Amino acid sequence: MEQRQIQRIKTISEFHQLRGLPKPEHPLISVVNYSSIKRPSDIGEINLVLDFYMISQKSGLAGKMYYGQQEFDFDEGVMAFIEPNQVFRIQSDPTSTEKRSGWMLLIHPDFLWNTPLAKTIRQYDYFDYSVNEALFLSEKEQKTLNGIIENIRQEYHTNMDRFSKQIIVSQIESLLNYSERFYNRQFLTREKTNHDILGRLESLLTGYFDDDDLAIKGLPTVQYIAEALHVSPKYLSSLLKLLTGQSTQQHIHDKLISKAKEKLSTTNLSVSEIAYDLGFEHSQSFSKLFKTKTQMSPLEFRASFY
Repeated sequence: MEQRQIQRIKTISEFHQLRGLPKPEHPLISVVNYSSIKRPSDIGEINLVLDFYMISQKSGLAGKMYYGQQEFDFDEGVMAFIEPNQVFRIQSDPTSTEKRSGWMLLIHPDFLWNTPLAKTIRQYDYFDYSVNEALFLSEKEQKTLNGIIENIRQEYHTNMDRFSKQIIVSQIESLLNYSERFYNRQFLTREKTNHDILGRLESLLTGYFDDDDLAIKGLPTVQYIAEALHVSPKYLSSLLKLLTGQSTQQHIHDKLISKAKEKLSTTNLSVSEIAYDLGFEHSQSFSKLFKTKTQMSPLEFRASFY
């Protein structure tokens, strides 16, 4: 079976060239219309890794996005948020006659250098492999975000001055904050009660698995998670079962597998090294859990990216 390669795109200029677009007017930030993009014949066969942020809103694009080994259908008003070093693949249908519309905002981390947003941008939950619910926008919400994108486009199209960067960064922050508001609206309209505890659980697990001392601490227990959230283990598992259909232990395993996928797809660490980094005493236990959750061994999963 032919193995897929990973193509790393380091600059926005390189991305423009790959998608048949003119050279960007600014090397570190660009707004691209989906209607302008030319689809390379091999785009469905290559896994892409960007060295910059990509925020996009699209509609009328028949196909799927494979992101964090999950599959997302494109739909009216759907948004995607991808941060540097995340592996994704877009598989569009070349026979589709639908008219593509929407935009993508490309932001190199260097553009945010020495601004508060450089430190806070990763705190937005939607820049995460574990987010498995797309953000669907109403027509009114699309107009709000489209207005912000147009402000960004106009600002870097004009002659840049000492105020330009600050103005653009402020617009990006508005875009992110509105997106967060729309996510919360989506949770409310879908009656996802107790979302606060779900958010705190997600933050807790993310912080735990990002800790460099994970190999020493070992995997988090249900008791530890419940105490950190100030509820009893039984109450937490019952609540999570009601809201998500999964127990606390399953949430722990999902975060673990998400972190393992990231390491397998973006590093050259051995399976044993990854198992140790994730708090396993024995790599066999890690491999067994990984295969139970994904139906693939860690090595099979890694091979699917090459």
